[in-house]
Amino acid sequence: MLRKSEQKETVRKPAPFDGNGEIIVRSLLNGSTEMSGKGRVFAHTTVLPGAAIGYHVHQGDSETYYILSGTGRYNDNGVLCTVTAGDVTYTASGQGHGIETMGDEAVEMIALILYE
Repeated sequence: MLRKSEQKETVRKPAPFDGNGEIIVRSLLNGSTEMSGKGRVFAHTTVLPGAAIGYHVHQGDSETYYILSGTGRYNDNGVLCTVTAGDVTYTASGQGHGIETMGDEAVEMIALILYE
């Protein structure tokens, strides 16, 4: 399979989990079918300036963020830390996280959600 850049599904939507502002999600693979039933999200996500994905707990799946650019405040189970380009976060099932942009530059990241 090859998906050209212009073929990716792109959605601009309110930030989830009672977050602020908006995010842009570009699906790299479209859900469980294209992920061989092993996951549900593989996406290039943009958290726009002033936006935040609200804190949420994962149950039955894990989520990894690979930060491409920008600076964010990452909530790792209640511990706040700063993430920048090249950082990787991991949230296992039963754990929680959230992320918000810091400053005027969007946070660009790859998000991967895999089933346990």
